Amino acid sequence: MTAARKVILAAIRQHHLPEAPLPSLDHGWIQFCDARAQFVSVLESVGGRAVLAADLAAVNSELLLLPVWSSAKKIVSLVTGIAGNTDLAQIDDPHTTEDIDFAILPGEFAVSENGAVWVTDFAVKHRAIYFIAQHLALVVSASNLVSNMHEAYRRLSFDAPSFGAFISGPSKTADIEQSLVIGAHGPRSMTVFVVG
Repeated sequence: MTAARKVILAAIRQHHLPEAPLPSLDHGWIQFCDARAQFVSVLESVGGRAVLAADLAAVNSELLLLPVWSSAKKIVSLVTGIAGNTDLAQIDDPHTTEDIDFAILPGEFAVSENGAVWVTDFAVKHRAIYFIAQHLALVVSASNLVSNMHEAYRRLSFDAPSFGAFISGPSKTADIEQSLVIGAHGPRSMTVFVVG
């Protein structure tokens, strides 16, 4: 250790900040009168698209209106009642999913506060599919829409090691010259179907 580093660390160790109590989390968090409308608004503000659908038949009808669905050559669907033409379970190497045009997958629940959907690798052989498909669609039950992240965290359980992520909108970056680029390193579009 260099002498300068020792001097700096010794100076830091001389100063002790008093302990501060953690803030209480027991109070009312943001609630939305219309959680669906809030979710739609926030998701669209981050580059995604939300579609309110009565049932899976309506989701299938809405998919037919999406040009990226109609032009997709390879479609993965893990949502019962929505047909795909590529079986993710038959793919051994996740690297070979790089040419998936469209993936439609179930979401566990959605958060109105930030337009995010919680996804896991439960029943998903390759979790890379969430990030490697050209276009991503998630299907969430309207009954699984919560207002805020505090409600969302109460729904999570970590009984065993597993994968989970909140996804809000398509891939995007503004690192270069602060110019927003959609689909820079992941899905170029994200549609969330809120069913029910």
